[in-house]
Amino acid sequence: MARLTIIPDDTKIDFVGQRYTAFAVDGLLVVITILSLWFQGLNLGIDFTGGVVIEAKSDKAINVEAVREKLVAIGFLDPAVQSFGGDNAILIRIKPTASVEANEQAAANKIKTALGTGYTFSRVEAVGPKVSGELFQSGVIATVLGVLMIGVYVAFRFEWQFGLAGMLATGHDVFVAVGLYSVLQFDFNLTSVAALLLLAGYSINDTVVIFDRIRENRRKFKRMAMPELINVSTNQTLSRTFLTSFTTSLSVIPLILFGGDALFGFAATILWGIVIGTYSSIFVA
Repeated sequence: MARLTIIPDDTKIDFVGQRYTAFAVDGLLVVITILSLWFQGLNLGIDFTGGVVIEAKSDKAINVEAVREKLVAIGFLDPAVQSFGGDNAILIRIKPTASVEANEQAAANKIKTALGTGYTFSRVEAVGPKVSGELFQSGVIATVLGVLMIGVYVAFRFEWQFGLAGMLATGHDVFVAVGLYSVLQFDFNLTSVAALLLLAGYSINDTVVIFDRIRENRRKFKRMAMPELINVSTNQTLSRTFLTSFTTSLSVIPLILFGGDALFGFAATILWGIVIGTYSSIFVA
């Protein structure tokens, strides 16, 4: 049986020759990320801001405006109410205020009582400002340490130059992924931190494969110029890189289509990270 070949085994793409075009595209992404973080910032979720989040469903279609008016009538100013997954499901977000911060769980119970018995509640979260601040700090520290430890591992496994390159490339991937949250204003919560850490691990795995082939070829072709060595090594691993990214993307797409609002941001970040991580492994690292 003939083997299915998507990327030919003998490609001779001049990746090094295209580096300036690749750097220009990458630089544009970084600039967009910086500007978006500067002017918009992150849309921090309840995990990092505190407040109350409730997902409710009903057997009948829900009037979003009527629900919002009920919440305003019982003292919650500017509640965020939106439909998701159909007309019979809503997501309620109450920002932290003095009354909410005094007792988040009581605020959640007050909302449930106001909605009445015609609703079922699939998610009720109440987070205080102190806890949310600690979670945000811990999430940032975990992400930074994860990227640093990846650099240390690669430096130990290969050479310090590879470790530095791997750390910078992985940090770049995480930073651009954060930019996606800022540009599209996805909720940035603990699930987002998990997505960033998962992305860092995926990205460095792909990078290490190319680094390992460069190291092998450097021993095999001792007189070959470094640009040519990089091109040969990257072309040799191109089929593996593409197929890994392609098959991983296929597993993420159903989460985007059918995972609902709770998983959409997570899945979209992973898909974006696969694209950026593949690009980064080839051109940035």
